[in-house]
Amino acid sequence: MPLIHRLFAIALLATPGVTQAQSSETAPLGLSLELNAVQDVDGACRFTFVAKNDTGVAIDKAIFETVIFDTSGGVVRLSLFDFRELPEGRPRVRQFDVPAMACGSIAQTLINGTSTCIVNGAESDLCGDRLTLSSRITVKLLG
Repeated sequence: MPLIHRLFAIALLATPGVTQAQSSETAPLGLSLELNAVQDVDGACRFTFVAKNDTGVAIDKAIFETVIFDTSGGVVRLSLFDFRELPEGRPRVRQFDVPAMACGSIAQTLINGTSTCIVNGAESDLCGDRLTLSSRITVKLLG
């Protein structure tokens, strides 16, 4: 095989690795919360969240102040949702039961702020500064 063809083949083989390395270096690091489901359970509305910590460090404890709005836009509940520990790079599913509430009456949920964020044993701004929110269902997740 002529030298030029060998160099071209080497360049083609090297390109995907370079592209992957560049894209992983430029990928935004952060904490994402997805509202995945709500379900009526024994007179309560159960919220199911999927949390993914891609901040580069483990979060020892994350508690978020959460506001629940009804379909008319009124605030019906203010709660603290304790997501506990969130290991780096691994998704976690967390469920929270809100008593005396039907899921059908809920239109949106607001992550109003971070109540507690402990990283390496100390309070941190990491949970709020790098937080992204999404919802897979009709109930909106705002922040």
